[in-house]
Amino acid sequence: MAFQFKIFTAAAIAVLPFAGSALPAFSEPVSVIAPQVPSFADVVEAVTPAVVSVKVESQLGAMRQRGYRFDRRLQDEDDFFGEQPFFRNGPGVDDDARPPAPGRNGENRARRFGMNQGSGFFVSEDGYVVTNHHVVENGSKFTVVLNDGTELEATLVGADARTDLAVLKVQQQRKFTYVKFSQEKVRVGEWVVAVGNPFGLGGTVTAGIVSAHNRASGSNRLDDLIQIDAAVNKGHSGGPAFNLKGEVIGVNNQVFSRGGGSFGVAFAVPAASASQVVNDLIANGQVVRGWLGVQIQPVTPEIAQSVGLENPSGAIVTTPQPDSPAAKAGIAAGDIITSVDGQAIGNPRMLARIIAGFRPDSNVRIGIWRNGEASQVDVTVGRLEEPASVPAQGATTPGATGVQPEGLARLGLQLQPAPGGEGVVITGVEPGSIGASSDLRTGDLVVTVNGQPVPDGEAMLRLLQEAGQGDRPSTLIQIRRADQLRFVVIPLERG
Repeated sequence: MAFQFKIFTAAAIAVLPFAGSALPAFSEPVSVIAPQVPSFADVVEAVTPAVVSVKVESQLGAMRQRGYRFDRRLQDEDDFFGEQPFFRNGPGVDDDARPPAPGRNGENRARRFGMNQGSGFFVSEDGYVVTNHHVVENGSKFTVVLNDGTELEATLVGADARTDLAVLKVQQQRKFTYVKFSQEKVRVGEWVVAVGNPFGLGGTVTAGIVSAHNRASGSNRLDDLIQIDAAVNKGHSGGPAFNLKGEVIGVNNQVFSRGGGSFGVAFAVPAASASQVVNDLIANGQVVRGWLGVQIQPVTPEIAQSVGLENPSGAIVTTPQPDSPAAKAGIAAGDIITSVDGQAIGNPRMLARIIAGFRPDSNVRIGIWRNGEASQVDVTVGRLEEPASVPAQGATTPGATGVQPEGLARLGLQLQPAPGGEGVVITGVEPGSIGASSDLRTGDLVVTVNGQPVPDGEAMLRLLQEAGQGDRPSTLIQIRRADQLRFVVIPLERG
């Protein structure tokens, strides 16, 4: 017993310090007291039933003609010739799509069809759905897939290529959950939630912030896109971008990408533009816009200085189209449009959007800067039609050379009269010369100098010398490049 007691006592002694006293004290776990990121759960729960997947059946040939649009161009508002690659995050051709195989009797089998997929959202209780024009383009059958997987047939109400918007109508009598466009201009830095159907994964939610306003793509002067950094991918096209109130602040339509994936630079048609277009499509099946009929480019500081304009703003007319409202009102190449009905024009895209907002046959007053003086002209706005192709002009024989007028050597240009005697073709530009620094290129067709036509190199030299008699440091020459007219500033030589 004594032996056992000693063992028990030893065990008791070993245990007693832990059993009869408090546990040792430890440091507190990490706890951060700071403002927390708001949860998106309530917004997502409320709006998700209004977001749909859009399935578009197209004939294989039509789909192949469209394909993916990897050749879009990002433009700042003053960058007329953008250089950055764009990817329009639209649907694509099924992986197994192949050309139709010949049948046993030598005849082609029935045409194969492919299925495109994009996103959309309800904007009315009775089933109007907004999506992108490029999602439904060339479609022959449209299906809207609800959040619960229900598939409903839809018809195309109308589509507008210029804003990349389209409206479908679900053919079923029921009440749908729908969302509305925000009436407030979204601020840079605000939270944004994108819901859509990337890669066919319906009901996908991503979040980010509004990164910037006033982005443009391609040569479409009506673009005024919102940039967001939410993860937007192929299939998000036509889906909504929401604020934290559950209001649509934009319709997703493009991403910047070099390989098709999300780089966190996505673009959406702003609510203000989208709501107006959607209302027109629902009411009329099309959008009617005003038209002035001018080719324009930005006014750079160099251009403003060369024409005596104090501020480099507005849009300089490279040419008025024949029989256009602008031509009928007397607007000419070289005029700088500075205002429309008293509203100052900051850049060409602003002018295009303002004019497009007028109904055809509206009377507007255009402020212009011409020959160093401000004036105004009254214009009756026309109707904007879809752009037509323009034939190439200013072609010249490869390797041809022309007489180089003495005195043009300082510009570093080789010239040749253009076919038909309308302008001179630049057949060579010396590196490091004034011509090269002025962004003149081989193949450019010089049309005018300081508003005067240039039939040959001698006339170009004479007009430059005449311009040099004034007090301005530079003058404008008008060139045609890639079927587009634009102005280039040339420094003047004093002598």
